[in-house]
Amino acid sequence: MDMQENYRLIEALESAGWTAAQIIDLIKYIESGDEQYKPKKED
Repeated sequence: MDMQENYRLIEALESAGWTAAQIIDLIKYIESGDEQYKPKKED
């Protein structure tokens, strides 16, 4: 993805109620594949 697409994704996640920490963890998961950053379903 290019920077414009990344920005739109971040804006959409913020609009959906995601916190900055959740968004950063998602980006870390996408980049590294490290399971500790994988988003978890909230109850």
